[in-house]
Amino acid sequence: MPNLPAFIPAAFLMAMVPGPATVMLIKQSAKGSRRNAFATVAGIEAGVAFWGLAAVFGLTALLIASQVAYDVLRIAGAVFLIYLGVKALFFRKGADEVAEPAGRGFRSGFLINVSNPKAGVFAISFLPQFVPADDGPWSLLLCVAVWIAVDIVWYSSLALLVTRLGEWLRRDRVKLWLESTSGGVLVGFGVTVALEG
Repeated sequence: MPNLPAFIPAAFLMAMVPGPATVMLIKQSAKGSRRNAFATVAGIEAGVAFWGLAAVFGLTALLIASQVAYDVLRIAGAVFLIYLGVKALFFRKGADEVAEPAGRGFRSGFLINVSNPKAGVFAISFLPQFVPADDGPWSLLLCVAVWIAVDIVWYSSLALLVTRLGEWLRRDRVKLWLESTSGGVLVGFGVTVALEG
């Protein structure tokens, strides 16, 4: 069995560290639609499941073993993050925009995680630390399931908090600030991913 008493608090700490997925969730939740906010959470967790299963089946080892594979994913992820940031900065919709369809929130959450090579490297370097070396893939799968459950608790709480503030966040000045800030942060994440070795 994996060391769950150590893994659960560590997974919570990792979930609470702000990253591109957190920025995307806040951006989507601020629009006020709980349906879209939870669709974004579902997309984020689908990305976590992708990387978790890739770690179980050894596919993320390719990112560590192959510099070319890692660099291709890193540059693609950086371009995607910069695209999202530029879109938020320069292609804002009007103040009277309606909430996006839930499917768009899911897609955004999924792509933000799948295009992040750090998530793959994290999955292969973090998860095995809590699994005995002689355990089979089931222990690793259990860690992935717990990782997803912990993420759902954290991101759902964050989504509920932000959607409750939705009316205030949709005021023109606040919305402009939020779009500019999230856009700048996403561009910053993209540039950081692109420049790191």
